[in-house]
Amino acid sequence: MRLSIIVPILNEGELAVESVKRLASFRAAGHELIVVDGGSENLPTDTLKPHVDHLLTSPPGRATQMNLGASVATGDVFWFLHVDSLVDPSVDRTVLDVVSNGAGWGRFDIRLSGSQPLLRLVERMMNWRSCRSGIATGDQGVFIHRSLFKQVEGYPEQALMEDIEISRRLKKHMPPVCLREELLTSSRRWEQQGILRTILLMWGLRLAYWLGVSPARLAGFYRPCTTAPS
Repeated sequence: MRLSIIVPILNEGELAVESVKRLASFRAAGHELIVVDGGSENLPTDTLKPHVDHLLTSPPGRATQMNLGASVATGDVFWFLHVDSLVDPSVDRTVLDVVSNGAGWGRFDIRLSGSQPLLRLVERMMNWRSCRSGIATGDQGVFIHRSLFKQVEGYPEQALMEDIEISRRLKKHMPPVCLREELLTSSRRWEQQGILRTILLMWGLRLAYWLGVSPARLAGFYRPCTTAPS
């Protein structure tokens, strides 16, 4: 079995290059690396291209970008990673083992990169809530067997909460595998915007989504909050 690793990016600059270089061991093991750019203004294309199998461009939006990556993927399992996630080079075997044993999809625990004690509580609560609810977030390195991905018709083309919605669809077929191996995820969003402020923002957005507020409307609240100075 073979992985197709799909990484959506937007205005990440040199971070995108550093990220794909860190994933080189997976390409060396025979897996496929696909980067989908949402229209970056600072993408060093010439530096990036030698390190990926496909470098695609799409309109911005994680759902749109990930679906485009999946449309050209040739692997048995689609593994969606954020550009600022750090991954142990051996976890490909873990993913393929659980899928070979019948798992259709799953996610990893995360550890946030910052040292503030409150971040330890945030990551523990995120991991616990995700496993209890069967809802995975994008920064948890979601992996999905290609046949199941097609069965649920990929990520919903919506402005926000696409990870929650695809988790709902996948849960109707089977629960996720909650891998305890940790992905190290950047805490820059939490630290820049304020940890408590970010917690309240995300809880509020999730509650509003569960109550039926449209993703487009939620995106209107989310973007000003995440771009304003903390």
